[in-house]
Amino acid sequence: MAHAENSVIINRPAREVYDFLADGLNNPAWRDGVKSISLREGAPGQVGAIYSQTLAGPKGRPIQGDYRITAAQPGRLLGFEVVAGPARPTGEYALTEDAGGTTVHFSLDARLPLLMRVLDSMVTRTMESEVAQLSRLKQVLENR
Repeated sequence: MAHAENSVIINRPAREVYDFLADGLNNPAWRDGVKSISLREGAPGQVGAIYSQTLAGPKGRPIQGDYRITAAQPGRLLGFEVVAGPARPTGEYALTEDAGGTTVHFSLDARLPLLMRVLDSMVTRTMESEVAQLSRLKQVLENR
C-alpha cells in the first residue's frame, strides 16, 4: 500500500482551518496540482459531498481526481476518498487545537490494483508531494 503523511502547525483556530479545508473550492489556493474544481453533488464540506476536480498529471496532461467526503467532524477531522482517476487514495486531515494554533496531520493511503503495483513508487512520490503542500496551506491561512 502506498502511504504518505505530513503535519504542520497553523496559527489559526481549528474551526477556521477545518472550514477552509472542508470547502474543496479552496483547493486551488494551496494545492499546486489542482487546475479546476467544482462541487458536483451534496453540500459543501458535508459527508457525501462530491467534488469534481481536474489535476495536472504526468507531463502536464489533465487527469480527473474527483473525491467524496467520507468523514466530517468540524474542527477535528475531515476524511475523503478519491472516486475518479488512475490512483484512488483515501485521506484525512486530523486537526488538534493547541494554544492558539492548530496542528494539521494530513495522511494519504492508496491500495493499488495488482496491475498498477509496478507504479507504487511513483504513486507514493506523488502522494508525498501532495502532503508536503501543507506548508502552502499554512502560508495561505496565516496571511488571510
